Amino acid sequence: MRAKLATIAVSAILTGITFQSWSADAPTDPKASRFTPLTVDQLNVYQKPLGEQIMKVSSVGLAGPYSPLLRSPVLGQRMFDLLYYLRWNSSVPLRLNEFAILIIGRQWRSQVEWFAHAPLAIKAGLPPEVVADLKAKKRPDNMKPDETVVYDFVTELTTTHQVSDVTFARAKQILGEQQVVDLTTLAGTYITVAMLLAMAEEGVPAGKELPFKAGEP
Repeated sequence: MRAKLATIAVSAILTGITFQSWSADAPTDPKASRFTPLTVDQLNVYQKPLGEQIMKVSSVGLAGPYSPLLRSPVLGQRMFDLLYYLRWNSSVPLRLNEFAILIIGRQWRSQVEWFAHAPLAIKAGLPPEVVADLKAKKRPDNMKPDETVVYDFVTELTTTHQVSDVTFARAKQILGEQQVVDLTTLAGTYITVAMLLAMAEEGVPAGKELPFKAGEP
């Protein structure tokens, strides 16, 4: 079951697509990406091996962060391999993995990360009210102990650029050393993904409503 859910999750984040749409009224057409969309036939000899791997997990072609990453195919391959581990083989349970990605997506106000991962987080077992509180830029209420430690650990590390002894001890006790390392790497990697998406001005699929509206925090 975890492998099946993880496979769905990888496809979603790497393509910026979701498996449950947001409110259908008043859709917002996304701004065009700064990188011209590529097709498999347009890929050069360096890009094609990566492009073929992307197409095996992608529902919308060479979109999302892969559009800019294909411009640097060696880096793109390294990122693909890292994301493969973080999405399919991480020691962190999928529910907590998705929660951590949402924390980063909310900090960056990343339309694509939130659009792709909010439904996946709920599907993986994260309570919808936790997702709603986070989207409203509130510390979620009624988190489970492991969700609380993920929220505190990721938020503290990414906003203060350090982790207190107390927070680290709690994370180590509840998650264990490997999950602490994997969680840290996940958070850092999805900051990179958010930066790539922002730089390239990659948006949600055409006709879908933006999660974060203009004027909202």
